[in-house]
Amino acid sequence: MSNSESLQMNRKSPVPVDQCGAALATEIISDRWSMLILREAFYRVGRFDDIQSEIGIPRSVLTDRLKKLVSNGILTREPYREAGSRTRTAYLLSQKGRELGLVLLALMQWGDRHLRDGETGLSVTHKETGQALVVGLVPASEPKIGFDEVTLTPTSSAP
Repeated sequence: MSNSESLQMNRKSPVPVDQCGAALATEIISDRWSMLILREAFYRVGRFDDIQSEIGIPRSVLTDRLKKLVSNGILTREPYREAGSRTRTAYLLSQKGRELGLVLLALMQWGDRHLRDGETGLSVTHKETGQALVVGLVPASEPKIGFDEVTLTPTSSAP
């Protein structure tokens, strides 16, 4: 049996684009820079200069993307001050932004599996049991593991 025989093709999506959560989300998180900024925020890198140097984004582009993520409630602006310095702003994930953690982990695990030959730079484990965690679907009635129950640890393959 060929792939074309086993694959039933639809002529139309089951949900119109203007009613699809994934399509609507891409209006906010629509480019590589936005995803990388969210990745940094997920890793708790929240200072403008730190984000900029970590991902190599032009300052003007970073300013634009941060404004967009803040205005859409994904990041919050929090003042901080180091001794002897002026007050600055850190960008932290809001609750809405933290909920994107599963999207980032799923993308990371997909990239590790398909683009890094199964190697990972980050170990994702359950804090209590130490068991490795993967992103997947579970029945709505089953208990979920929250991010407060997860440990992220760089692996030996991370630089």
